[in-house]
Amino acid sequence: MTDVHFPPRELAVMSVLWKLGSATVADVREHLDEDLAYTSVLSALQTLEKKGFVRPESEGRAYRYFPTVAAEKAGRSAIGRIKDAIFQGSTERMFAQLVSDKQLSRAELERMRTLLAERLGDDA
Repeated sequence: MTDVHFPPRELAVMSVLWKLGSATVADVREHLDEDLAYTSVLSALQTLEKKGFVRPESEGRAYRYFPTVAAEKAGRSAIGRIKDAIFQGSTERMFAQLVSDKQLSRAELERMRTLLAERLGDDA
């Protein structure tokens, strides 16, 4: 399971599972931005199970679904695809785009600076 890719509906369902840690179909429906039928959410969860991204556990008459792939792994995979498709594989160009975002607060920029300093092994 090297490349992790989710179509939009599956990503929305996985986002709920990552946020809650686990959920029933009803829980997922309640936390989705989109008002989906129970059967649509169940179908998405069953597809994710077939792909190996969630595992169900019986809970009374329902099932509780647990993510089997971490959000961070999915994020790395998605960022890699974005980097390749939009920034021609350049991490530097992608980073420049991120830090030029006028919506970033000073605190967020300071945290980025700290991460960079840690990665470089100094106290810049």
